[in-house]
Amino acid sequence: MTDEPQGFLSLIGARAPDATDGRATLVVDVGEEHLNHAGAVHGGMLATLVDTAMGAAIMSTLDEGSTATSQLTVTYLRPGKPGQLVVTAAVGKRGQSLTVCDAEIEQDGETLVHALATFALLDG
Repeated sequence: MTDEPQGFLSLIGARAPDATDGRATLVVDVGEEHLNHAGAVHGGMLATLVDTAMGAAIMSTLDEGSTATSQLTVTYLRPGKPGQLVVTAAVGKRGQSLTVCDAEIEQDGETLVHALATFALLDG
């Protein structure tokens, strides 16, 4: 994938994830503009990042077609602050039309978020 921001990712200041062989990594620097009223990284931002990384991990396993998030569970373990976030995702189980994937967001060596999602596999 390209390193240049694209579409919605450009609005939040994130670059496209690096993805290969069912794994993806996305690194993003978050600032004051990404914080909620309590001063922590907004939960919607964190959900967007895990969803993006998981989708990229799955796409790295497909020869054709695309994928769409069917279900997303995000567990927020601790608040994030301005600085670098590292998002990692890995494809878990793959069925005929659905794939399960999980992801984590780390900051300063601590896990902020764990996510689990089911994605529909769409024909090309």
